[in-house]
Amino acid sequence: MKVRIPLVCFLVLLPLNIPWSQIGVTWLGVVHFLACLSPQLGSVLYHLFMNHEGGEPVYHTLLKVDVCGICMINTLGMLPIVYSTLLCYPVIRTLALLLYILLSTHAIYCAVTARSSVRRLRSFAWQALFRFSFFLLRWVGVGGGSPTSLRHFVTMDMLAVLGGVINIARIPERFCPGLFDYWCNSHQIMHVLVVGSILYLHWGVLDDLLWINSYICPSD
Repeated sequence: MKVRIPLVCFLVLLPLNIPWSQIGVTWLGVVHFLACLSPQLGSVLYHLFMNHEGGEPVYHTLLKVDVCGICMINTLGMLPIVYSTLLCYPVIRTLALLLYILLSTHAIYCAVTARSSVRRLRSFAWQALFRFSFFLLRWVGVGGGSPTSLRHFVTMDMLAVLGGVINIARIPERFCPGLFDYWCNSHQIMHVLVVGSILYLHWGVLDDLLWINSYICPSD
């Protein structure tokens, strides 16, 4: 039940929080909504059917669904960032979007076929590097985007990485076995951090979408 609450909140409240009438590129808003929704949906399906009796094959199938949700937010969530960063360079922007989609396709394949949590986390490394390069462009003033969005995106990635590390390291239950079986275990902490990460993604993209609608690219 606890896992479903964020899904319902994102499903109902997120569209209401997007100022559709003020967004000039509507598909970016739609993509952003799907990005925020996908990890929650994958997680709900994963946890909802965890009481199955199908054995290891069913478990791995559910795990792949959960991983696909994470992959989708990494993929779809980055598209508005790429678009706004390269707003004034349409040709480069299109190529960058295509490159990231291809890169993400490979990352999804690696993630769903990974045989350990560490390898699964490594599958997202190239996406993270791609994202970092765009953050760097913004930081040095080459790329576009809202002046307030970069700090949201950096916080987003910090929370996501922290959640992944805590989940893999099994902190804090590895230090006190049995004490955190029901509350405050690493998996629950990871989920809380992921929700926080999605919120920062939302705030950053929202700033960018409004910036796109008001910004005029300089003429050469």
